[in-house]
Amino acid sequence: MNILILGGDGYLGWPTAMRLSSLGHDVLAVDNYLRRRICRETSSEPLYEVPDLAERAELWQSISGRRVKVSIGDLSDWAYVEQIFTAFRPDAVVHYAEQPSAPYSMMDREAAALTLQNNLGSTFNLIHAVRQFAPECHIVKLGTMGEYGTPNIDIEEGWLDVEHKGRKQRFLYPRQAGSLYHTTKVMDTDLLWFYVRAWGIRVTDLMQGPVYGVETSESAGDLRLYPFLNYDEIFGTVINRFIVQAVAGHPLTVFGKGGQTRGFLNIKDTMNCICLAIETPPEPGELRIFNQFTETFSVRQLAAIVERVGQSLGLNVRTESVANPRVEAEEHYYSPAHTGLVELGLKPHPLTDDVVAGMIRTVQRFQDRIDPSKFLRGVQWR
Repeated sequence: MNILILGGDGYLGWPTAMRLSSLGHDVLAVDNYLRRRICRETSSEPLYEVPDLAERAELWQSISGRRVKVSIGDLSDWAYVEQIFTAFRPDAVVHYAEQPSAPYSMMDREAAALTLQNNLGSTFNLIHAVRQFAPECHIVKLGTMGEYGTPNIDIEEGWLDVEHKGRKQRFLYPRQAGSLYHTTKVMDTDLLWFYVRAWGIRVTDLMQGPVYGVETSESAGDLRLYPFLNYDEIFGTVINRFIVQAVAGHPLTVFGKGGQTRGFLNIKDTMNCICLAIETPPEPGELRIFNQFTETFSVRQLAAIVERVGQSLGLNVRTESVANPRVEAEEHYYSPAHTGLVELGLKPHPLTDDVVAGMIRTVQRFQDRIDPSKFLRGVQWR
């Protein structure tokens, strides 16, 4: 297939480009380097330097013999979007092209405005490009489990059947996001659901939990092919951040009570989920939703795992509770369903001690580059 990856330079976008090209698909990776620019502006650079998208594509081709085409441009520019779609005619689009940080979206008005305009604008232009230039194209959009919030009932897989006064109706499961970033993801889902009903487009919305790790089968230990590894408060996901803190000898910073529970998955499972979604597209006029995670942990549990494994490797690891800058429940009920991708054939990679130890060893190779001042940045939700 012709597969267009929007946000192809990102933490998940680049590994996805390698995976899909390795399977023989014709892949075009598009990016405007927004994440790199924001990381520079906020002093949130990743642990190690990552070649630009064109350089990585050349390296990947020299190693694998597979090609990833590259285009640098802004998806908020309709003329650019039109050019990409008319030239490439995608059969599927993987949509990562959004500002991905909840803390960044809460920094100030300018960051909030960028998040709102970029995320909704890119989704809106994508929808219209599919309708106008590739109406059979399958949109695979990366949503987030954070759309649901932490309701005091079980979280279903995208939909909720409601019986009220003797009548029944199926609704999108109620969303109650905890940041502006997550709220833009809710709006994405609403936009897609409207145009699915109005225009009959086909969409898979993947409600993904926080991802950890950097190595996939395609990178095979070659650090030059690894994606970004951010470890700061703004762009670093919690497991990656704890791993770097452990190596640096810095306390694992647990926000508040640490009972915040989420669904997590290995980056290898993200790759497999994307492939399963693409290989089994929904029908036209269908919005298919999968909850994309493999295991649930509280922040406190994650810190205990990293502390135990780190100490077994001779590191001086300890956990410290710090004031929670976010507006969130620190102890709550959390029971989300996640059967759809497993039924399609997903075989999860669990968070074992060996996985954590491998991540620690990778980070130790760059220990001298760790800047502890990045761990806590003081971004306040209130």
